[in-house]
Amino acid sequence: MEEKQNDQISEQRRIDLSARATSNFTSAVPRLVLASASPRRAKILRTTGWDFEILPADVDEARRPGENAAAYVERVAREKAEATADQVSNRLVVGADTVVVIDGQILGKPRDAEDARRMLGLLQDRWHQVLTGLAIVNGNSSAVAHEVTDVKFAPMTENEINWYVATDEPLDKAGAYAIQGLGARFIEGIRGDYLNVVGLPLRLLYKLVRSVGQE
Repeated sequence: MEEKQNDQISEQRRIDLSARATSNFTSAVPRLVLASASPRRAKILRTTGWDFEILPADVDEARRPGENAAAYVERVAREKAEATADQVSNRLVVGADTVVVIDGQILGKPRDAEDARRMLGLLQDRWHQVLTGLAIVNGNSSAVAHEVTDVKFAPMTENEINWYVATDEPLDKAGAYAIQGLGARFIEGIRGDYLNVVGLPLRLLYKLVRSVGQE
């Protein structure tokens, strides 16, 4: 009986010590202004309980000569965040941009159905990379980074490609597919952050927000 009581006291002490160790930590995150009209990014924030409002930015997303994928997504994300930050004051603004890369070729959103079929033809039965650039702007403070995830497509027949494009799902997605939608049936493997492929790497966002903080 005495041994059992001692065990209970020891356990209580461990709980108390753990509580003290974390008493100064808060996981609360500030309200964001999302500089994007993407319903997928909004859904990620909403699902994970992150308070936000939407104020899309309109910027030139044309790639500059010699600009690699990482530099491109970081620049566009930063320009989106800065454009929206100019419209608000003392607010934490996040900009994001996602592309698919295969053989050094950057695949954004397809121009039309034919372009979507071309992209899926490139991706089928191969690994590719998905890059998302994130930028946080808060007054005079800012932070920019990007996440990379490897994704493997299953082999796709011409009929499967035509069927998928006919659903219209690929037409507004980088790389012409949605891993969280009908396109999931064609994904064989993934290495890295799943939410990055959807369009918003939440862990990286949390890290950047914590690094910038609130002024």
